This record gives sequence, structure tokens and C-alpha cells, in this order.
Amino acid sequence: MPRHAAPAADVIAAARAGDRDALEELSSRTLPLVYSVAARAHPYRDDVDDIVQETMMRILRGIGGLERPEAFRSWVITITVNEVRDHIRGRGRSETTGAAFDAAEHRPDPAADFAEGVLLDLRLSGQREESVRATRWLDEDDRELLSLWWLETAGRLARAELASALDMTGHQAAVRVQRMKERLHTSRVIVRALAARPACGELTRLTRDWNGAPSGLWRKRLGRHVRQCPRCVRHEDGMLAPEGLLAPLALLPVPAALLAWRPWLSAGTHAAAAGHAGTTATSGSAGSATAGTAGTAGTGLTAKAVVAAASALLAVGGGVLVHTAPWSSPSARPATAPTASGPAPAPSLTASASPSASPSASASPSRPAPVPGSAVSHPSPGPRYGSVVDTVDSAPPPNRPPAALPHRPQTTVTMTGLKKHLDGYQLVHRGDTVVLRGKGYFTVHWDVMYGLRPGLLTMPSWTGLRGRLFHVASGGGHRMDDRQPGAPAGGTWMGNRQQGLIVLPPGAQQMWQNEYYYLDGSVTLHLNETQADYNLDVLHSSWQETADDIARPPVPDSADRERYGLVRDTGRDDAPVPQYATRTTPTDAGTVPQRSAVS
Repeated sequence: MPRHAAPAADVIAAARAGDRDALEELSSRTLPLVYSVAARAHPYRDDVDDIVQETMMRILRGIGGLERPEAFRSWVITITVNEVRDHIRGRGRSETTGAAFDAAEHRPDPAADFAEGVLLDLRLSGQREESVRATRWLDEDDRELLSLWWLETAGRLARAELASALDMTGHQAAVRVQRMKERLHTSRVIVRALAARPACGELTRLTRDWNGAPSGLWRKRLGRHVRQCPRCVRHEDGMLAPEGLLAPLALLPVPAALLAWRPWLSAGTHAAAAGHAGTTATSGSAGSATAGTAGTAGTGLTAKAVVAAASALLAVGGGVLVHTAPWSSPSARPATAPTASGPAPAPSLTASASPSASPSASASPSRPAPVPGSAVSHPSPGPRYGSVVDTVDSAPPPNRPPAALPHRPQTTVTMTGLKKHLDGYQLVHRGDTVVLRGKGYFTVHWDVMYGLRPGLLTMPSWTGLRGRLFHVASGGGHRMDDRQPGAPAGGTWMGNRQQGLIVLPPGAQQMWQNEYYYLDGSVTLHLNETQADYNLDVLHSSWQETADDIARPPVPDSADRERYGLVRDTGRDDAPVPQYATRTTPTDAGTVPQRSAVS
């Protein structure tokens, strides 16, 4: 199980009964998430360890009141956020984060500043360092949101979990995230402008009365200047999107002392968990309220003790959790990974759909054509639906017309999503979805944003499939790895050396500009961004529109018409099923395996 995934339902059930091993597993899986949320949401770094202890106490003592195991992660995040808020209120800190950093400047240990500590611990540089410094300019509510969005960007949280922790709808969360990102962008420009040499004279005059402490008030004042100043506005040039810069920092290294000494795993915790078993948790906030008061005598671990113990453990080689890049996490890693001996084989068109399928369920590796005049024939049974996945193919010759597109019965496909676009919906951010229902054809139009955030692309996935879904054709005039007219030498629709390249996981099918599908039932399409940035337009289509697009010939010197399209549909159940498709509804759609599992 991925370390950032929720524990299994049977583990949660055992923990509710007070089982020590189950509580230990819950603690191990929950601690990195709790520590990262608390550390990024709280302005004082030296308070974080106490908050983590209190939060873990509340979680493990209140686990007996959690009625729905599937709500575990949302419940944990809600408790953590509430504990951070309570801790700030308890110490009388109602000022903004910037003012809190102002107070921290007068402390003898400047490393107490969270942002400075992150820079020191992770040895960041360039735009990533600049982005972390920019977080100091955000207000408390934005830092709280950033701590969750940071983890969502790296695939550690789902958008639904982020929204639940902040008691919002998905739409409200999307709006707040967008506004927070705009303020973070402004803060990054301010960081650049203040660091520029020679300095802008007008900016120097504007900051003459500034005490040097980042704050929301000064962010607004300086933000107006950098947006209007011809000299300062140029600092936006070459600025990469924050998703690709911050995602690799998703989980902070947990102090070794917290890993080695966990006072919340005490006998009292076991008894409290068992005593609460059978009670009902009505919500994440209620779970926090019923968890009881943490920090009982004999279990407290002060921040100074943590630092001292961590130093001692590190001196003798004590281990800490290491943060990983988002594409090396199970939620973004392709199911077929390369081995030491070479790249992984491409998925077979006739491979079994799931590990549980029997060998006899797979289609034959090859089906020889019948020999005319043969006295005896041995027909092979046709493959079941879902026993095949879309094999990785090479681009056909540009001037090869497509085969005839089989005509399947069609009525209407309805769509439900967040952002309307043309006659369908657009998926822009990680966690965006569109639900499709009915019988007929539709298009997925690809837009890879290599100029904003290049890198490894985490493929979209199809979940909750009911009925049948086929990948029937590819078109739009070009594959996304075709040369892009007017681009620098070697540039394709996947990027170029100057602006960056977007690459696919091993074994993933190279997409075309337009991918065509046929649905008879219902399914949900998810956008699973982690590192590379891309958008999907999900649009209505028909057999005729699909056939017309793929049959259009390439045009000499065209801006986008490089080749004919490609027919994939056989008209039968052995037509390809999209990769990353499943009938299940996982909490994190980014964990759907590359092989389809729809039988």
C-alpha cells in the first residue's frame, strides 16, 4: 500500500478495537501527512512538533468514533487543520502570518522561521527557493490552504479531501485555490523584485518605511507596484508554474525524534480507541471534538527535546523520511516500470485485463488467418470485453488513409463537470473530472502545456465504468510527438529543448491531438496532473464527425495537419479498451493501473 494512502478498512477496524499493531500502522501512515500539513500551515516552526503530538493523540484516541473508514484521511486532515487553528488562537496569535514572522525575527534562533528551515533542510535553489520564500508573504488562511494544495499537487491528497478539510464544496475550493495561487504568484514577483540588483529606485522609495517583515498589507502595496512598474513587471518572465516547483517537496522530512519516540502510542491510547469503538463520528470536525484532550502528563515532547534528540539520532545515522518527487510516488508511477536490464515491454493487446483473470480468459497471442482449402479449422474463441488493452503503436505513414470506421449504434452521451467548454467540459487542474453517460461517441482533445510545466506526464484515468468503453480512433491531424511547424529544431507538440519536454510513462500510448471513444454505459474521466501540465477538452462527437476528421488528408505546410487519422475500432468486443480504466472508484484516481481492468 502506498505510504500516503489511507490504511485498509480492516486495519482501521482493528485500531478502533485498540489493537496495538493496527494503531502502530495507523501512526506510521498518518504521521508524515500530519507533520507536513502542520509544518506548512503554522507560522512558527518550533511549535510544530507539539502540534503534531497533540494531533496524533486526538486521532488515535478518537479513532473509535470514526464510523466510515473511507473518510479516514479527510477526518485526519480536518483534525490537523483544527489543531493548528486552536494552537494559534491559544497563544493569542490573531495577527497575519507576516506579522508572526516579524515577531520571529527577534528570537535568537533565526532557523525557527519555517521557510528558512525548509531552505536549509532541503538545500533548495533557484525558482523553488524563491517560491518557498514567497510563502512568507501569504496570510494565515492562504498558508493553511497552501499546505493542503501543496500535497494535492503531488498526488498526496484528493481535491475532495482538501475541500472536506476546509468545509467547502469542490467548486468553492477550486475558486480559493485559484485566488491563493494568484497571491503566491504576486509574492514570487515581489521576492524577485526585492532581490534584483541594481534595485528599482521607485521600489526602494516605496519600502523606505518597511521593517522588512513580509505581511499581507505589504504584499498588496508592493504587488500594485510590481504589476504597474515597467521594470519590475519583467520579473514575471520565465517564471514556472508553482505545481512543478513545489510538488517534489510534498512530504517534509519528519524529525527523527518523532519517528523514534511516539508517546501517543501508549496504553491509554489503546484503551481510549477501544472505549470509543462503536460510537458515531458525524463529520471530520466532530471526530476532532470527540477525540478528547491530548497532551496528558508524561506524554508531552517539547520542541527543544525534539531538536536535541533529532540531532543525536542524526549524528549516529538515524533515519528520516525522505521526500520524493511526485512521479516516483505510487500514485503517479506507471504500472509497468523500466527494469535494470532495459525498458519495460509495452502492454500486450491480448494481455489479461487483471491479475485475477484466469489464463484461459486471455486472447490468443496471435490468430493465424484461415488457410484456404484447409480440411480442418480450429477457430479460437473471441476475446471477452476487457481482455485486451490498447497496445503501444508507432505512427502510421502520414499519407496512409485510415481503414473504414465501424458504425456502432448511437443515441446521446450526456456530460457533467465543473468547467463548461464549447459543447462539453474542460479539465484543467488535478482532480478535475467529467462524468459521461449514454450511448455514443465523444472526443478527448489534448493540450499539453510544456511551456508552463514540463516533465513526466501522469496519464488521465477512467473510473467507475458501467457498461463498455472503447478507444475507437485517433485524429486531429497529428500525433503529439509529431514535429510542430514553426517550432525550434526537434520541437514537437510535446515540447522542445528551449521550453522543456513533456514525456510519457513507459508503456503509455502516445496520444494524438484528438482521441475518439465510444461509450455504452457510464464512466468518469479524471485529470491526474502531478509534474507535467496538461488540459483535456471533452466534447460531444458522432460517428460521422469522427470518420470525417480521421479521413482528412495531410496538408502541405499546414500548421497542424500532419497525417491522416487512425482507426482502432474493430466493431467487436476485441476493440481496444482505454489504458488506465477500471470499474472501481478509488479515492486517488492517479493510482489506477496502466492495464485496464474492466472484465
